[in-house]
Amino acid sequence: MSLEINIHAAQTSILRELLFHPHAGYAKLQKPTGLSSDHFNFHISRLVELGLVEKMNRGRYALSPRGKEYANRLDTDQNTVERQPKAAVILALERVHNNQKQYLFQERLKNPYFGFWGLPSGKIRWGETITQTAERESLEETGLMAEFTVAGIYHEIVIQEESGELLEDKIFFVVNGKNPTGKLTVKFEGGRNKWMTREEAYAKEKKFDSFAHELDILTSDEWLIERTTSYSKKVF
Repeated sequence: MSLEINIHAAQTSILRELLFHPHAGYAKLQKPTGLSSDHFNFHISRLVELGLVEKMNRGRYALSPRGKEYANRLDTDQNTVERQPKAAVILALERVHNNQKQYLFQERLKNPYFGFWGLPSGKIRWGETITQTAERESLEETGLMAEFTVAGIYHEIVIQEESGELLEDKIFFVVNGKNPTGKLTVKFEGGRNKWMTREEAYAKEKKFDSFAHELDILTSDEWLIERTTSYSKKVF
């Protein structure tokens, strides 16, 4: 079961109480919720059903191992689950063609950022290593395999130009892929791939302003780049 679940505020209150106690009784958990017995029974039973809480003997309850991990992400002042940055990989696949270094760029054919060119990327799945994610995403989106090594980290915060609203907070592990093999998938649902030099990609009208920084990680001693960028409503 994924930990990315939505739970009721009353259930969050119960988890918060158990976060600070090895176990607790019915009355202690019910009090901060302000609920009647019938309503409280529903919510505590739901937490047990989700595998977040375990019922012990004599009417006591405790966080399950899954529940401890989930509750550990609570903002205990606001009684909400803290929102965290997205974790993903950036694939910097490279080759030499006609004595020129080329990288595999991808045109994004889905929203947001429809029509933008950048480096292929993909979310890290629960339990995957960084290189395992790179191998899986490369096969899924490009059809290629390569010798993958983690080059560094690119952290990007995205703000909407018009409102100043925080839209995205993303941490990318930049993974360099050398000696690629396999048959390139030119087009797939959601994207199109093309080998280009940095200069050719940068000449594209619609492009992410991040890939130059991501590629810089491959060629410099800098292993971490953090920056804030902004896009208009027309883009995002």
